[in-house]
Amino acid sequence: MTDPITGALLSGLDAVIEYLAAHVVTCLIPAFFIAGAIAIFVKKEAILKYFSPEAKKSVSYGIASISGVVLAVCSCTILPMFAGILKKGSGIGPATTFLYAGPAINILAIIYTASVLGWDIGFARAVFAITMSIAIGLLMATIFRSYDKEVSAAGKGFVSTGEESTRPKWVVPFFFVFLVLILVIGASALIPFSIRLSIVYFLTLAVAFLLIYYFERDEVTEWGYEIWDLTKKIFPILIAGTFVVGVIAYFLPPETFKPFFGDNSLGACLLASIVGALLYMPTLLEVPIIGGTFGYTSGVMAGGPALSLLLSGPAVSLPSLLVLYRIMGGKKTLAFALLVVGFSTLAGFVFGNFFPYLGIPGCGTGG
Repeated sequence: MTDPITGALLSGLDAVIEYLAAHVVTCLIPAFFIAGAIAIFVKKEAILKYFSPEAKKSVSYGIASISGVVLAVCSCTILPMFAGILKKGSGIGPATTFLYAGPAINILAIIYTASVLGWDIGFARAVFAITMSIAIGLLMATIFRSYDKEVSAAGKGFVSTGEESTRPKWVVPFFFVFLVLILVIGASALIPFSIRLSIVYFLTLAVAFLLIYYFERDEVTEWGYEIWDLTKKIFPILIAGTFVVGVIAYFLPPETFKPFFGDNSLGACLLASIVGALLYMPTLLEVPIIGGTFGYTSGVMAGGPALSLLLSGPAVSLPSLLVLYRIMGGKKTLAFALLVVGFSTLAGFVFGNFFPYLGIPGCGTGG
């Protein structure tokens, strides 16, 4: 019989192995490539135009809030992109809206949620995620307005060199489109592996063609250095955090919380939000966990806590919070986590207690 310490260590190791197998090739590597490309190839004026503190809020928050529809990614994948955007001079509000929206409004996860758990909770997840992402961003901008003032001051000192690239204007947009398609298609569990592999292969050839014929060697080298810089800062913490979550899961498995998720009380929704904010749940995995492990489809788990967990789980986790601490410091990370938990709790409570009165079948109950 395995002793507790050995079992906990093996649990942590299994979590890391599963994480590496599920995410490194299909998610993390493409994400680091995209993040490095943002830092190197996206002009600072473009970032400041849409995400800077002075940008029109309806535009900056609108673009940031629907990012997940385009980028079907999980919280671990959005982190390098968030770091790249913040580094280029984004305001803290649009950046954190993008940070939450990326995994929370994952189009694949929304569709999967609706098909497995019911269209009512799938619809609610989409609506609340978009609303929450904007609210979280606006509150972060209000709380940390001093940060945006510093960013604005730094942005005012930026002067364009006036040098224009000789490559056609379509090259960089297509370059990013190909990189994003590699990420989205490569990570999609809804497409057969052989088809995914073929599509990613041809997309990679397209990226290589653009790099060879339209980019300078120094640009490509700088891109490589940026990718490595992001990787060495973020990847080790992701691995360590995943190991810790695996150890915790050995002593405190998710089944422990089943008796506390049987109603739509504020306490049940809060507990679900906290559990979601600590557990690491890869994209799409949250659906079978909620439906099966927590018993939503069998009526054991109420709709409110289920939605709360759906809204907090994909967006934050213990590993991602550790990385965010490195990227934007303790105060901003704590504020972001508290806002996610708070809004997820409120959304679950509203869904479980008030949506049934709108005549929507299934609301507030399992399945």
